[in-house]
Amino acid sequence: MERQPPQWLKVGDGPAGRRLAYLIQDGTGTPVVWLGGFRSDMRATKAEALAEWARDAGRTYLRFDYGGHGESEGDFASFTLSDWLADALAVIQTQCRQSPILVGSSMGGWIALLAARRLFGTPLQPAGLVLIAPAVDFSEELMWAQMPDAIRRTILEEGVWQRPSEYSPDPTPITRALIEDGRQHLMFGGEIKAGCPVHILQGMRDPDVPWRQALKLVEHLSGDPVVLTLIKDGDHRLSTPEDIVRLQSAVAGMATAP
Repeated sequence: MERQPPQWLKVGDGPAGRRLAYLIQDGTGTPVVWLGGFRSDMRATKAEALAEWARDAGRTYLRFDYGGHGESEGDFASFTLSDWLADALAVIQTQCRQSPILVGSSMGGWIALLAARRLFGTPLQPAGLVLIAPAVDFSEELMWAQMPDAIRRTILEEGVWQRPSEYSPDPTPITRALIEDGRQHLMFGGEIKAGCPVHILQGMRDPDVPWRQALKLVEHLSGDPVVLTLIKDGDHRLSTPEDIVRLQSAVAGMATAP
C-alpha cells in the first residue's frame, strides 16, 4: 500500500512553535483517535492495523506523532508529558467534529485518560477509551520508583540519564524535566474519572507495565464501566496477529456501542 504523506498542524507560537505530523482517514460515525506510546510513532504496527480496520469499516481515523516523535518536529529530550498532552488535545480539538474514541497505547493510555479529564463536559468528551497496557503514572511508578540511587543522582545532577532500550539501538534519554513534570499529572492519588466506557487490554508477561497496574487502574476507575482483558502470554507490545484481532474487536465494539 502506498505510504500516505502526513498533514501538518502548527502547535505553539514563536520559537517554541513546532509542526505536528498527522494522518486522517475520512469516514463516518464516531472518529477513532490513536495515541501512541513513549518513543513510538503513528506508523507502528498497531496504529497501522487500526488504519486497516477503519478503512474496512468506513470509520474516521486520526493518528499523529507527538513532538519529538516520528515525523513531527522537535528533539525528543526537550519534551515532557505536558507537551505531549497538549499535542494530543490540539489534534483532537482541531480535527474531530464529534466525540471521539481514544485508543491509547502504553504512555498513550495515560495521555488518553488525562485528555478525557480535560475534555469532560465539552462537546468532544470522549465516547469511549481503549487502553493497551496503559502506563498511568509511569514516570513516577515505573521509572523513578524503580531506579537505583546512582541513576537518580545522575538525573538530578546531570539532568538526563541515557537508558538502554530494548526496542531501539539508541538509548532513551530520561530527563529530570520529564520526571518532575510527570508529577503534575499523577492520577493514582484518587478516583480516576474517564466519563465514558473503558476497555483495557493488558499482557500478563509485560516487562514494562506489570499487569497488576491494570488491576490498579480498574479499581481507580470506580465510576465508569470498565472491561479488562488479560492476555496470559501477552507482552508489552501486544502486536501478534491474535493481539491485533483483539484490539480491532475492542475498538469495533466500542464504536458500535449505544
